[in-house]
Amino acid sequence: MTEAEGLVSAYASDAERDAEATVRPKRLAEFVAQHRVRDQLDLLLRGAMGRGTPPDHILLSGPPGLGKTTLANIVAAELGSGIRVTSGPAIERSGDLAAILTSLAEGDVLFIDEIHRIAKPAEELLYSAMEDFRVDVVVGKGPGATAIPLDVEPFTLIGATTRSGLLTGPMRDRFGFVAHLDFYTAEELDVLLRRSARILGVPIDDAGSVEIAGRSRGTPRIANRLLRRVRDFAEVRADGMVTLEVARAALRVYDVDDLGLDRLDRAVLTALVDSFRGGPVGLSTLAVAVGEQPDTVEEVCEPFLVRAGLLARTPRGRVATERAWHHLGRTPPNGAFGAAPAPAPDLFSAAPPDA
Repeated sequence: MTEAEGLVSAYASDAERDAEATVRPKRLAEFVAQHRVRDQLDLLLRGAMGRGTPPDHILLSGPPGLGKTTLANIVAAELGSGIRVTSGPAIERSGDLAAILTSLAEGDVLFIDEIHRIAKPAEELLYSAMEDFRVDVVVGKGPGATAIPLDVEPFTLIGATTRSGLLTGPMRDRFGFVAHLDFYTAEELDVLLRRSARILGVPIDDAGSVEIAGRSRGTPRIANRLLRRVRDFAEVRADGMVTLEVARAALRVYDVDDLGLDRLDRAVLTALVDSFRGGPVGLSTLAVAVGEQPDTVEEVCEPFLVRAGLLARTPRGRVATERAWHHLGRTPPNGAFGAAPAPAPDLFSAAPPDA
């Protein structure tokens, strides 16, 4: 996808992560929304600091872009500890993980993003490190192989996952605190956008902030990304001030509609409605129709389309709902899926189930 087409994707590139660091909150008190998780973390950290021990290991789950990495950095900052950051796919061998663990100082935080994708040998090594602060490094091969026990300084592991259902039972059981991050409301994103605008020096009025928040799909990463693109538009084609009219014009340029759908989202719905009469149609066939990979359609587009009540997954395939027909300006046929009138869904009340 091009940059414009990726504006409403919650997945971030390395460059995107660097941009996010500028507006990322540094303390729990600055963290917008997730109030229950924030209060629970505050109790966990205060209790551990009062005892003078590292807090229990922490598992953060939820869709991408909601602040799992930010919370990991906040935990380290609140503890006054160092943080080592890695990811599950980057740990291919148990030796890689052993090198990381033995280099940690007492009280450090180890953050493993996408921990459900960690290699099995490394995961088994992590078990003893989490429980006993010890790792067994095997030297040699065959009958002459020897296991050398190495002590690890007490540390706190923070694991982040977008697919908590893929975690093994033994891994999940070793976390002392498990938290799920929910999507933000438009009001919470409005607060977040105002804060980001102050940090970035973007002049924005109330209506402009509300407009961007309403199109951000309940995701802070998308909200901040849209803010930066609207800022570009305001500086180049307007007087630099982000107003309601400027925000709408900018998002029109970037193909982000009033529900937060982008070009690919609308292509999926249009293919369903116009080419397949609303479905049902299989994922692979739908992906071919829009010129994308099935994984892209399933992981990038579908979660939001389902939450927005525009698409449904059925045993026979994907189906466009009545709301999808109306959103595209089409008249749904009699007997269309979801033809019974229904109130607009609360898009951000809960995360979608693991695929």
